[in-house]
Amino acid sequence: MNEHLATRIQSSLVDGQLPCPFALAIAHELGVPPLEVGRTADAIGVRITRCQLGLFGYGPKAEGKSKIVQAMPQVPDDLATRLRAALNQAGQLTCAAAFAVAQEAQRPRLEIANAAQALDIHVTECQLGCFT
Repeated sequence: MNEHLATRIQSSLVDGQLPCPFALAIAHELGVPPLEVGRTADAIGVRITRCQLGLFGYGPKAEGKSKIVQAMPQVPDDLATRLRAALNQAGQLTCAAAFAVAQEAQRPRLEIANAAQALDIHVTECQLGCFT
């Protein structure tokens, strides 16, 4: 295990957990793949929270509060087209592809997840390995 990475993760905890934006910032800062950050966090017993796509980490799962994604009432045609074009062969949207669509469309990442929810598109393959 990369001890420097583990130390950096430990120094970034909020209430004992590592928010997704912090995890991705660490990966960028240290030049390591996001998946390595996720695996290291797991190895040292740290949970990742506050998914930037709103898929987990926002409250107790048992109370139905862990997700903040809400289907967008009306998905703009251009956004629907971008999302469908970004699907993998299984018809799913990877986390990395969702981030790319957000950047290309200049929209917040949570908005991309809300649009995907409305279109019944499932987000898969978390860049940090959280729900793979």
